[in-house]
Amino acid sequence: MATEITVPQLGESVTEGTIAEWLKQPGDAVAVDEPIASLETDKVAVDVPSPVAGVIEELRAEVGDNVEVGAVIATVAEGATGAAKGDEANRDQGPGKSGGSKPASDAAKAKDADTGQAAYGNHDEGGSEGSQTLSPAVRRAVLEYGVDPSSIKGTGKDGRLTKEDVIAAAKNKDEGGSAPSPAPAASAPANVSSGERREERVKMTRMRQTIAKRLKGAQEEAALLTTFNDCDMSAVIETREKYKDLFAKKHDIKLGFMGFFAKAACLALKDVPAANAYIEGDEIVYHDYVDISVAVSAPNGLVVPVIRDADKKGFAQIEKDIADFGARAKDGTLTMDDMKGGTFTISNGGVFGSLMSTPIINPPQSAVLGLHRIEDRPVAVNGEVVIKPMMYIALSYDHRLIDGREAVTALKIMKEAIEDPTRMLIDL
Repeated sequence: MATEITVPQLGESVTEGTIAEWLKQPGDAVAVDEPIASLETDKVAVDVPSPVAGVIEELRAEVGDNVEVGAVIATVAEGATGAAKGDEANRDQGPGKSGGSKPASDAAKAKDADTGQAAYGNHDEGGSEGSQTLSPAVRRAVLEYGVDPSSIKGTGKDGRLTKEDVIAAAKNKDEGGSAPSPAPAASAPANVSSGERREERVKMTRMRQTIAKRLKGAQEEAALLTTFNDCDMSAVIETREKYKDLFAKKHDIKLGFMGFFAKAACLALKDVPAANAYIEGDEIVYHDYVDISVAVSAPNGLVVPVIRDADKKGFAQIEKDIADFGARAKDGTLTMDDMKGGTFTISNGGVFGSLMSTPIINPPQSAVLGLHRIEDRPVAVNGEVVIKPMMYIALSYDHRLIDGREAVTALKIMKEAIEDPTRMLIDL
């Protein structure tokens, strides 16, 4: 009996997604709740699980197709067993594709050469062979460094491989202990001259399209303005150095800079509530809580998971939340709920070396704090020039709601809290 697999609910206000990758092909065995496809939505990638155990019978959509919630994208022959290896050569490789007279194994190799994708076997703890689903980033790393993914233990969710796992395995494989070198690229065709210039057109992912629309919409709708300040990081650096070992031992997490800035932002937003509010129609929505969106770099683009009730959390829990978001962003396991809401955003361009920037607000929020790199600079202290570890900080805000005086005041409160962390303890 064939069971239809439909697109699941994708989250609030999300009505469709794009087929990013088929994890199973017709004839492949599938277990209950095992993912058969990866859907890309406006915010995250979502796995589509099989409701029954059996064998994939038919795929009704191609990679790149937009599919609505509830649409049938595949069918499973419930209770059937997978095709024998001898039969795989005659099995169609996807919807609407015929194996023809060429063996499927050869066709699969040709397909892999064209698309840069490949399926790999993996041995589970019981010794039986199963299939291992690799993300596009991991597949690229496997091909670049020439390692066998079945011999690598994954550290991602449910034991999945991450790009870092592949690179680490390649380093271990390298006898000299030096960083691995990617496998040499295939030589160019003979009829292509070395000086030829090329262009490549790649369709934007759904997430990238959404990012583009939201950021452009923010520029067009909000009255954006940015105010700057700089802060002496000496006190925070000294505090981290003094307590980092005790903090890590007690809380099992490193003490980073983001915890300090999150708590400093909470102080400022309490005194300047407009920076923690947003405009909805002809009304201003104020919040008596602080949900901080933290900009995190993911393989498919920038995502902003939310630290709920940051004003009520301690440094340890904030650092744990941020570390968890970073790990899950790399693995592609963030959910819609992780990114829902948010009343204020912190974006740290300093990790990439940025000296100064004007961040764009995350609609419908009205303000975003931009952090930058720390560098030693000469500053005047009590009439003398001294070298201090300084950071430029920027607050971009919607001038329709936040006045310049309020924006400058909020940023000044953050600066003072960072330069004197005791203020965070006594609520000053």
